[in-house]
Amino acid sequence: MSSPTPVLAGRTVLAVVVTVLAWASAFVAIRGVGEDLSPGALALGRLLVGATVLGALLVGRGWVAPDRREWTLLAVCGVGWFGIYNVALNAAEQHLDAGTTAMLVNIGPILIAVLAGLLLGEGFPRWLVVGVAVAFAGVLLIGSATRGADADLVGVLLCVVAAVTYAIGVVAQKPLLRRLPGLQVTFLACAIGAVCCLPWAGVLVGDLRTAPAGSVAGMVYLGVVPTALAFSTWAYALRRMDAGRLGVTTYLVPPLVILLGWLFLDEVPPGLAVVGGAVCLAGVALSRRGGQRRATTPEPAPLAAGA
Repeated sequence: MSSPTPVLAGRTVLAVVVTVLAWASAFVAIRGVGEDLSPGALALGRLLVGATVLGALLVGRGWVAPDRREWTLLAVCGVGWFGIYNVALNAAEQHLDAGTTAMLVNIGPILIAVLAGLLLGEGFPRWLVVGVAVAFAGVLLIGSATRGADADLVGVLLCVVAAVTYAIGVVAQKPLLRRLPGLQVTFLACAIGAVCCLPWAGVLVGDLRTAPAGSVAGMVYLGVVPTALAFSTWAYALRRMDAGRLGVTTYLVPPLVILLGWLFLDEVPPGLAVVGGAVCLAGVALSRRGGQRRATTPEPAPLAAGA
């Protein structure tokens, strides 16, 4: 029998909200700069900016030396989630429309729930399984409502690669947060991802010479907000939540992408996409059911203190 779902503290809820909003905005920003910056160059630029900001935030804080196992997990997280995921996602958005991309990438939370249940001992709580199924149905509705006619196999495969590396990265990150500060984990994973993208350094230099100022600003935004800020707030929340339950919250990203596209790109969402967004919300709410209880231990120190 699974344990009751703990009631989340206010700071944890805020961290989840910031993460989801920032990651949703990333889809819009990537679409905006994708014509001027190639997928690998954009990933490298974003990660270099993110690593610089995170490194600056680490100055003066305590450093916990990772052991060999932790370095291995950091490599898995950095190479997979920060490196391969970003390149694959950027490339996928050049082949598929936003709705189809969101639908396919959101295979990730299902994989997170399965891997966390098998490898992290989180099990398969009934309401988590129900919530995942309902939320994924909502994503399917969004994808059906917004998919274009020009989808191709390359784009589909890139989305699947992004989803798999995202899930593996989250499951590798969770054990790291038991001992290492969240900000340090995020910085190291981001730096490792940037190193993996260095083969695109020459392309990035060339793209930046010709890219308009707005696209360069978009790349910087992606590095500061969806990367440095959002991955840090994600780590903060992941330390305090099961990986499977936190992963379900990212099903809020597709409906938010639809809303942001409507507000900033004048893309009016189809009615079925709005229905799909409501279904996603219902699925996330269901995943939090199951006899909620309050945590019996004090919440760890806030992110600003180096958590």
